[in-house]
Amino acid sequence: MQKNLIEKYGDARLPRYTSYPTAPRFSPGIGAGTYGDWLAAIPADEAISLYLHIPFCRSMCWYCGCHTSITTKDQPIMDYLDGLKAEIRTVSHAAGKRLQVGQVHFGGGTPTIMQPEEFLDLTAFLKQHFDLSEKSEIAVEIDPRRLTIEMSEALGAAGVARASLGVQSFDPVVQKAINRIQSIEETADAVQGLRANGVHSINFDLIYGLPHQTVSSCIDTAKAAIAMKPDRFAVFGYAHIPSFKKHQRLIDENALPDMRARNAQAEAIADTLVAAGYSQIGLDHFALPADDLAQAAATGRLHRNFQGYTTDACKTLIGLGASAIGRTANGYVQNEVAIGQYAQRVVSGQLATAKGYRLSPEDGLRAAVIERLMCDFRADIAGLSADHGFADDFLLSGNVALKQLKEDGVLSFSGGMLDVRKDCRFIIRAVAAAFDAYLDQSARSYSKAA
Repeated sequence: MQKNLIEKYGDARLPRYTSYPTAPRFSPGIGAGTYGDWLAAIPADEAISLYLHIPFCRSMCWYCGCHTSITTKDQPIMDYLDGLKAEIRTVSHAAGKRLQVGQVHFGGGTPTIMQPEEFLDLTAFLKQHFDLSEKSEIAVEIDPRRLTIEMSEALGAAGVARASLGVQSFDPVVQKAINRIQSIEETADAVQGLRANGVHSINFDLIYGLPHQTVSSCIDTAKAAIAMKPDRFAVFGYAHIPSFKKHQRLIDENALPDMRARNAQAEAIADTLVAAGYSQIGLDHFALPADDLAQAAATGRLHRNFQGYTTDACKTLIGLGASAIGRTANGYVQNEVAIGQYAQRVVSGQLATAKGYRLSPEDGLRAAVIERLMCDFRADIAGLSADHGFADDFLLSGNVALKQLKEDGVLSFSGGMLDVRKDCRFIIRAVAAAFDAYLDQSARSYSKAA
């Protein structure tokens, strides 16, 4: 059965559903004025989250799908940080109040590309304009190849609690094919340095579906990573979209695994991690049983946002930096993507909003159903419909895609509850897509469903 499902659904290009509606629905009709109103409407007693995008790297990894620029000099980074501070001031002023912060996430690019003193200065600046307490969790994405002892010390001094380290693959053949040479030893040194400075929660990112990758090399990478005892893993399938990310044209397409091989690699990594004591969280995360993420999954408190699976329950996520996406109770906004255009906006004291999306009541219902499916592999369709003011059958009537999935044995439906079969969870994005009112099946900017 699984083989047939892979052939039928695995090659479909589908969103990862870290938001709903997804970014292609954003339009310039939502601009700085609207976002300013949304910021002002945030309740003073409601905790928010912050995401800061640092769009710079020293070299380009050919598999990368992020918005980032390559620089060998520090001046562009310093100029960008000045702009980031300007945006922080403007956003804080637009909110009209000192907002409480539950979580802060530095993403990239490579956030630790800045000098240690610059990172300390930036976090201090955040604390001047937002209410960060000892309970506010700060997380940072890290390239282990670029992490210095001084930066590890700065991260600890700034109160960083969680670090996400890019590993991808330890196979030298794969590393050469994706232009990312990274040894096990330097990765282990980075982990040791972080823990020595109080950054105790460590996440690793792994990727399957890379050129020349095999089931054997995936298992070897997973075992080497497990030996460093990270608290969490995120395991993603490589999305090859060279029409969207031109540097991916440097990857030999003939060396990429097919659908069945990708699925075998994903299953091999999952089996290896579970055998080592990690709990599988949603579609592509794994965590030790005592970790907050595993606890949230076990109790139905797991959420999903632009960083993937999270314990973050905040309704508002303020995105700061070029291309950053934010979310409020009213809808989504995205900043100018080009660093130059972003800088012009923020330096002149404007919000950097380039486009966005205003949520409708129906969007809210569909978003809730999709999030529960992605997090729990089940959704109380009747209950969620009632909570959002819709009839029980609103999402079901005439839903051809859902009917087909049921006929294929992927899911069951009883008493208003939709359940996805355990051995079919690898195509959960296809189930979520059945509730997506805007999905363009021909879109090539999405990754494969399996």
